[in-house]
Amino acid sequence: MDITKLLESRSARALDEDDSGRLLIASDLIGTFQLYELDGELRQLTAFSEPISGRYLPGGRRVVVQMDAGGNERHQLYLMDADHPPGSDGSMLEPLAVSEAHGHSIAGVSPDGCQVAFCCNKRNGVDFDLYVIDLDSRQERLVYSEGGWARPATGYSPDGRYLSFILPGQRPLDEDLALYDTDTGQILHPLPHREEAALVGGPAFVGPTAFFVSSNIGRDMMGLFAVDLATGESELALESAHDLECHASKDGRKLLVVANAGGSSQATLWEVETGSGLPKLGRSFELELPGAGVIAGSLLTPSPLVSSDGSKVTYSFTSPLVPGDVFSQSPGRAPARLTESPGSNGAVDGLVEPTSESLKSFDGEEIPVFCYRPRGTGAALPVVVVIHGGPESQSVLTFNPMIQAMVARGFGVVVPNVRGSTGYGKRYASLDDTTRRLDSVADLAAIHGWLDSAGFDSRRAALYGGSYGGYMVLAGVSFQPDLWAAGVDIVGISDLVTFLENTSPYRRAFREREYGSLADDRAFLESASPLRRADDIRAPLFVIHGLNDPRVPVGEARQLVDSLERRGIDHELLVYEDEGHGLSKLANKLDAYPKALDFLAAHLRLD
Repeated sequence: MDITKLLESRSARALDEDDSGRLLIASDLIGTFQLYELDGELRQLTAFSEPISGRYLPGGRRVVVQMDAGGNERHQLYLMDADHPPGSDGSMLEPLAVSEAHGHSIAGVSPDGCQVAFCCNKRNGVDFDLYVIDLDSRQERLVYSEGGWARPATGYSPDGRYLSFILPGQRPLDEDLALYDTDTGQILHPLPHREEAALVGGPAFVGPTAFFVSSNIGRDMMGLFAVDLATGESELALESAHDLECHASKDGRKLLVVANAGGSSQATLWEVETGSGLPKLGRSFELELPGAGVIAGSLLTPSPLVSSDGSKVTYSFTSPLVPGDVFSQSPGRAPARLTESPGSNGAVDGLVEPTSESLKSFDGEEIPVFCYRPRGTGAALPVVVVIHGGPESQSVLTFNPMIQAMVARGFGVVVPNVRGSTGYGKRYASLDDTTRRLDSVADLAAIHGWLDSAGFDSRRAALYGGSYGGYMVLAGVSFQPDLWAAGVDIVGISDLVTFLENTSPYRRAFREREYGSLADDRAFLESASPLRRADDIRAPLFVIHGLNDPRVPVGEARQLVDSLERRGIDHELLVYEDEGHGLSKLANKLDAYPKALDFLAAHLRLD
């Protein structure tokens, strides 16, 4: 299987649906994610070099567009006429919220199409505040400025009265739901949890003041709570052995509940019963998804879209066998594929599904792993351990062209969710917080000790990861130099102290909650930094970084490589001038990833 063919696989994501049933789609058909419209057929709207996202404005044909420059994450907001899309030079894009030194993110579009809410750090360059801009007068109002990193939740309630956003707490894995009441100007906190660290998601409104919301307040997994703002009441409405999230239809009569079952999505559509008191869940209908994979959701891929009357659900789906496409589904019916991206739907032959396994770490903690094995081989395989970023994240059943390329090349691939990963409960996610950071690194040693019993060759084992996963790669080869034969570090942290000193100011306070603070935990941060143990590194390293990375500055890569050069350790460094925190452009992926694969093959003695 040609790695180029895998990297050139395309995917599509559902962004929004207008009142006429047209879908706003993001697709990387031209190599970066651009806007398309699906109304019977797919029509391209934009053709920029930078990936973009967007939302419809109700009541017309305008779209709010969000785009940064070179991966710097300082997104700017524009208006676009969907009937007269812009040229590649940006002509016919109307500036809406533009301040190139600061970042903007769409927080919501009012149901009447008259206002756009956004989060921005232009007040002091650090704190992200909440703004509302009136589209007729272009007057901006600052509606939240009490500090912290306010970020978008689920936008406006269907009647436009409440605007939701998320605020970080002072502890790891601690987030609060806040609502701006457009009638009174008050900021409401409907599920306070001062006594414990907990997560609260965005509200799914099912009435003027009633909503469901996911949270792990008082519990290990994310359950669903019913809330009524009018009475101040709340209660647990649904719980599971898995984390749950929810999305409501505009009429409030249906609620889509998505469960994270060990990295694979399960979806159920519930009828909602309203009346006196808190809303209740009635009958339910299981949705049969296209396979073992995930309903995708992220900054560029909003949550599933439940139609206004709740009769259908439109969602973005990806799996190890499906790079990503848009599907629509009604209860009792099979999913209908709305997009056919090149490389999806079996167009790339030989893709492999993983098995779900687990192993015990040094303290008896169970570590879940996905294992990919080439077909038709019985010999002990050279193996690459692929570690996710975050660390508050999870490896799930999604398409990864590099994993599939490794398997096709003859590698086994192990994808762990080491302690600190989400999706397995609040307790598990907290096991690597601050001064317990090296316990997650110790999980790597436990994985290495398990490899031979799982059919892999532990003498030919490499580490591969990006962002925090890159830190784990560097920590593995520096703290466990006898175990790992090679490493691929993508936008990784080499020194926790210099990372915190040089990351964007708006990120520093947020990341100190997880890693520890420069003021109070410097000694530990130094002791847990791979660069401080660089003299122990013997494994050859392949390093990839974006020049404009605002999260992990490129200096993290350069200071590591300087150390490797001084000691004559085999290495290669690739820095891309038009990238930020990772590679988003196809041309750069086609340059970097085949070289990384060849590097691994050479150093793991792949026959």
